[in-house]
Amino acid sequence: MIDWINRQSRRVPPWLLYVVAPLPVAWFLYQGFTGALGVEPIRELEHKLGELGLQILLLVLAITPLRRFAGLNLLRFRRALGLVSFFYISLHLLVWLVLDVQVPAQIWADIVKRPYITVGMLGFALMIPLALTSNNFSVRKLGRRWRRLHWLTYPAVVLGAVHFVLLAKGFQIEPLLYLGGALLLLALRLKKRSFQRLGLPRGA
Repeated sequence: MIDWINRQSRRVPPWLLYVVAPLPVAWFLYQGFTGALGVEPIRELEHKLGELGLQILLLVLAITPLRRFAGLNLLRFRRALGLVSFFYISLHLLVWLVLDVQVPAQIWADIVKRPYITVGMLGFALMIPLALTSNNFSVRKLGRRWRRLHWLTYPAVVLGAVHFVLLAKGFQIEPLLYLGGALLLLALRLKKRSFQRLGLPRGA
């Protein structure tokens, strides 16, 4: 089954993700106009965009463990998925700025006073250089520094999950599952790097 998925995925061009990416946004907007987003459609739209961005970012972090432990090779889609994630998180931020807060003077006050916004903005700031350098020119220009720069993906994912946990009202399982998943994926990556430094095989 995994081999079949890998063969089929090689037929899918990564650029197709950019074409498909706006479709959920159109669906969310349709839901908003038809009243399907509930009594607070702006907050719900903001939540859906942010959660989808976080889900895709977790998938980006999971690509290497999926290849190592399950044999599922999605590596060729990683850069495109990262940009799609940035697209959704940018829209999440834009909805908050333009439709939710609306008052420019209030934006900075919220960033400083509300921990969940502070953490979320920090995670978004870490994603900006990742998005700007997700192209072949940057890979060639930066060389080994490109890989080190893109280690920022790890704290960005964790900060995004922490943002979700802090945003939740009361005790909720779903945000904690996202945070747990982010920490688990990060631990798997750190475990690999520790073995490499010690010169041990991956399965040690």
